[in-house]
Amino acid sequence: MLFDKRPILLAGFAACLLSWLTSCANDPTGKALERSLAADPRLKDNSTLFGGSSSANSQSQASAQLPADFPPEIPQYPGAKLQSVEPLTVPATQGELTSWSSSDPINLIQNFYQKSFSSNNWQIVSQPSDDSGGVLVARRNDLQVTITIPSSPARAKSQATSPSTTRTASDVTAFDIQYIRNSGETAAQPSPQESEEPTAPSQTASQPVGVASGQSQTFTDIDKLPQEVRQHIEDLAALGVLKVNPSNAKSNSGATSAKFEPNKAITRREFARWLVATNNQMYANRPGQQIRLASDTSQPAFQDVPRSDPDFQSIQALAEAGLIPSPLSGDSTAVLFRPDGPLTRENLMLWKVPLDSRQALPTASLDAVKQTWGFQDAGKIDPKALRAVLADFQNGEQSNIRRVFGYTTLFQPKKPVTRAEGALTLWYFGSQGEGISAKEALKLKNQPSEPAAQPSPSSSPSP
Repeated sequence: MLFDKRPILLAGFAACLLSWLTSCANDPTGKALERSLAADPRLKDNSTLFGGSSSANSQSQASAQLPADFPPEIPQYPGAKLQSVEPLTVPATQGELTSWSSSDPINLIQNFYQKSFSSNNWQIVSQPSDDSGGVLVARRNDLQVTITIPSSPARAKSQATSPSTTRTASDVTAFDIQYIRNSGETAAQPSPQESEEPTAPSQTASQPVGVASGQSQTFTDIDKLPQEVRQHIEDLAALGVLKVNPSNAKSNSGATSAKFEPNKAITRREFARWLVATNNQMYANRPGQQIRLASDTSQPAFQDVPRSDPDFQSIQALAEAGLIPSPLSGDSTAVLFRPDGPLTRENLMLWKVPLDSRQALPTASLDAVKQTWGFQDAGKIDPKALRAVLADFQNGEQSNIRRVFGYTTLFQPKKPVTRAEGALTLWYFGSQGEGISAKEALKLKNQPSEPAAQPSPSSSPSP
């Protein structure tokens, strides 16, 4: 009877191999063969090769720790996870930038912070115009907090239509909490010069610029300008709001006479100074419309505008009011103000239009600006300024672009603004329904202070 002999042969071969390995276990060849056949001990710690997650890997990812100086009064969104902590880029600033994430939608997080701040005696400086994300700035005592929730149009739309829609693990809302605390050390410990040498009282945050220190001025080089332009500049000069740099003033005894240099490009610091001064003089009898000057102890918003800068109070005031981009408004890229750089046309709109509308700027797109203004170069306008340009169109004949630049199909957003153009922009504040001109403000300034006899601002500027 025939049978398969292969099992016997294999058994014999295995016995021979075992005998050979046993006999040479102690020689170098046997040890090398033993090492080559041994299992790799590293495989037990590398579970990723088999599609699993390693506990060692998860432990190696260091979780962010809440800063020791994180103010307890800042509300923390329930269930949010701290992702990272970064120091602020503004020098000598007490505070941090913390990044968080949550599985909840944008609108829930935004509503949580708006309600928390409103119900706990916080002053809301600025907030988004809708519930699809944006920048929320709140202040209480010496603490300022900026909540930045990057908006996502697609996600916001789906949340608005169906807030209860099931979210997947990839639907994570990231947001930042930046806090800045002003230490009051500077105010508590005045320098010897401040305590020993009496000086003229400085303007406080509640004093309008131009009322305490503004004086009428006359300019010696505007006689060749068109009559309307010259009259507008003279109105503003009579209000005392067009303060010129000392280098432009005459050195003789006529302290109120100076050169205006109407065709010279206006610097960003000059327009910031004029903007705050004119707004506060226009609304001298309406404190709720004034821009509060920054105090000497305010933490500088810009690296290149320290407290010692002569225009610090005005520039800082615009930043603290959220009227110009800065780290305070959540723009981490705007750490430099460039005070001596030229003011451009798009800067002009971005700074001035919010003071005309007194409300959040509308949502704008490039197509909307093209359809309304018809600018051939609309694509060159900075996206931040598009909303202001569109809002200015809605102001009809009182729009800044129409009053200052006339009819044009080219906006030239990067073109420097002249001093005369800056003055024309400031001659009128407000919308078509309610506004005030420098000429009307001058009448209010010169008339006797009788509360019952104050005329209301007209709806359109006087010629």
